[in-house]
Amino acid sequence: MLKLRSPVRDIPGTMSDLGCISFVSLFIPLCFVFQLCVVLPEFHEPGSLMFILTWIGGLFVVFQIAGNFLACMLVDTSIRATILTPPQEPQLRKLWRFCSLCETLAPIRSWHCDSCKTCVLKRDHHCIFTGNCVGYRNQRYFILFLVYVIIGCSYCCLYNCVYFWYLHKDIYLNSRTLMSLICPFVGFFFDISWKNVYLLTYELGFISLLYALILFLFHWPNVLRGSTTHESLSAKYDMGREQNLEMVFGKRWRLVWLSPLLESELPHDGVHWESLLRQSSKNR
Repeated sequence: MLKLRSPVRDIPGTMSDLGCISFVSLFIPLCFVFQLCVVLPEFHEPGSLMFILTWIGGLFVVFQIAGNFLACMLVDTSIRATILTPPQEPQLRKLWRFCSLCETLAPIRSWHCDSCKTCVLKRDHHCIFTGNCVGYRNQRYFILFLVYVIIGCSYCCLYNCVYFWYLHKDIYLNSRTLMSLICPFVGFFFDISWKNVYLLTYELGFISLLYALILFLFHWPNVLRGSTTHESLSAKYDMGREQNLEMVFGKRWRLVWLSPLLESELPHDGVHWESLLRQSSKNR
């Protein structure tokens, strides 16, 4: 059973976390309404089969983005969510470190986060868009959040390009639109209209796609190697591709893309990595 963080005590950790969480929370519904209520009727007749199928597909993608976003933000992957039992063997116990801020022995692969104010199990990095560290128990949700942002934004960008530059080129294909895209917020001082809101949504969709794609291309190789950002140059925890995927997505890793609500038990406790050091060396 996953332990959740306290929304009052733990979220957000900093003002930058609050700003980014607010941006994602506002952008997801804004983009959803714009795509399915403004853009989609220009392509498919409301009530037609393609219109209904696209609506269903859009709801599925938004559910995945919002669900994985909330899970990554709320799932507690810190040492506070588990009982720490250091190994008895002196040579293995030396691998653990004393965290002066948490005032406890912390397991290997854990790092202290100044924003979360605790040590995080198998810490990868602190994600400002979820206000939480990505670690052992919530990395699955972070990766799937990126995957569905890429899918959703790719769909949006494709439809939006046709909508703006072909279907409505007489309205948008001009120098004023170019200025609005270069300085989107400045445009609102001169023209507070739905046109500028649509252009802002269009531009944010492209930026989100590019950013999510860069993050995914950076983190996915680490997932396949069984490493974290701190261990990107090391393969000492590499158990083989399938087992590495299982370590992130759980024992039902082939099905987790269907829903963030799908339970997929992780094969490890996220604490005692000492034994895996020997096992990974044998696999190599």
